[in-house]
Amino acid sequence: MIASTLLREPSSLPAEPFDTREPSPVEPGRAPGAPLLRYVPSRGAERPDDRTVFGSTALTPGTGFASTLVLAAYPGGNTLMRFGAPVVPLRAAPEPVRTMTSPLLGAQEPARTVTAPLLAAQEPAPTLTTLTSVVPLEHARFTGSPQLADVAAGAVLGPGSRGDGLRAVQGALLDMGFALYGGADGRYGPDTARALRNFQVHATSVAFPGVRASGVLDAATLRALEALAPAPGSRGQARALPSPFYAGQPVRVVIALREHRTFLFDPEGRLVDIFPNAVGTAATPTHPGLKVVRAKLDQVATENAGARLWNDRHVFGARLLDLSWVDGHRSGEELHGTSAPALLGGDVSHGCIRHANEDILVLHDALAVGDRIAVVETLQDPHLGVPVTVG
Repeated sequence: MIASTLLREPSSLPAEPFDTREPSPVEPGRAPGAPLLRYVPSRGAERPDDRTVFGSTALTPGTGFASTLVLAAYPGGNTLMRFGAPVVPLRAAPEPVRTMTSPLLGAQEPARTVTAPLLAAQEPAPTLTTLTSVVPLEHARFTGSPQLADVAAGAVLGPGSRGDGLRAVQGALLDMGFALYGGADGRYGPDTARALRNFQVHATSVAFPGVRASGVLDAATLRALEALAPAPGSRGQARALPSPFYAGQPVRVVIALREHRTFLFDPEGRLVDIFPNAVGTAATPTHPGLKVVRAKLDQVATENAGARLWNDRHVFGARLLDLSWVDGHRSGEELHGTSAPALLGGDVSHGCIRHANEDILVLHDALAVGDRIAVVETLQDPHLGVPVTVG
C-alpha cells in the first residue's frame, strides 16, 4: 500500500481543499476498490474567493500625435515598429540667415543694418519621415488579412478591436496551448489579452527580444507568432520547444509557469500536445524543480475527495496526479482538473497545477507512477537541455 499525502489545491470557484504538507496515514484494512489515499485538510487549500492574478494591464496605443508616422526597425529583432512622431518647430538658427537694411525715418544718422534670425513660425516645419519596407506576412494562418497587414505595418489591436485577423491570431494561440476560454471569436477581451501576454512571455524567452508582455497585438508579437505557430489545422508549435530533459534526466512533462503551459512528451521525447494550465499565486507559488508522479487518482477517488472536503464532487475535476520531489519528499503539489476553466492561464492556485478536465484525462492516461515532471519558470531554465549520461 502506498502512503501518500495530498493536496494543497482547490479550484477557486469553488475552492479546493487540502494540502499534502500534512501527513495522511494509510488506512488499515482498506476494502478493494476503496480510494488509495486519505486526505487531510490544511492551510494549503484554496478559498472560494481566490481570484486570478494577472500581470501588467493591457496597453492601448497613444493618441494626440499630429504628424507623420516614422517606421523604424526595432533593435534586436526582425520586425517593424511604427511610432507617432509629433512635429516639433525648429529652434532659432544659431547663425543669421536674413539681413534687412532700412533707413531710420526722420533720423540724421546713416541707415543701419538690422540682422534677425529666421524663427520657426515664419516657415512651415519640415516633415520627418523614414520610409521602411514592410515584410509581407507569409504564414498561411495570417496571409490575406488586411487587418493583420495593418498590424505588420505598425497598427496595434487592443481593447475594442475585432475582426477576422484577430480571430486567426486567437486560433493560433489556442492551437499552441494558450488558454483562451472565450475561444476564437474575433473579439479582443480579457481572455485574449491574457493569452497574448502569456505568448509574449514565451516569445521573449525563446529569442524574440523585441516582444513585450503588453497583452496587445503589435507587429513584433505578430512576427513572433508567424515564426512559432503551427500550420493551419495543426496543434503544437513550429519550433522553440523545451527539451524533454531536465538536469540530464528524461522527463515526460515540462510545466512552464510564467507562460502557463504544460508540454507532454511521449517516452521517446516527442511532443504529444501542449495544454493550458493555471498555477500558484505569488503568495502560494508552484515551486520549480524536478518532481515525479507519486500516485494517480481515478474519477471516483477524485470526486470522493472533493465531496468529503468541500461538499463538491467536481472541485478537483476529473482526475488527479499526486507529485513528490524526485528524492521522494512530498511536494504538496498535484496535477488535476478544475471546476473553473475560465481561470486557466492565470496565477490562481495554492501551488497545484490545474488543467481543463479533457486535458487532465490525457495526462492521467499518458503518465505512470514514477514518471518525471519538470517545473520551470520559463524555457530559459538552465536545467533544461540535451541528454547526458546518468549513472
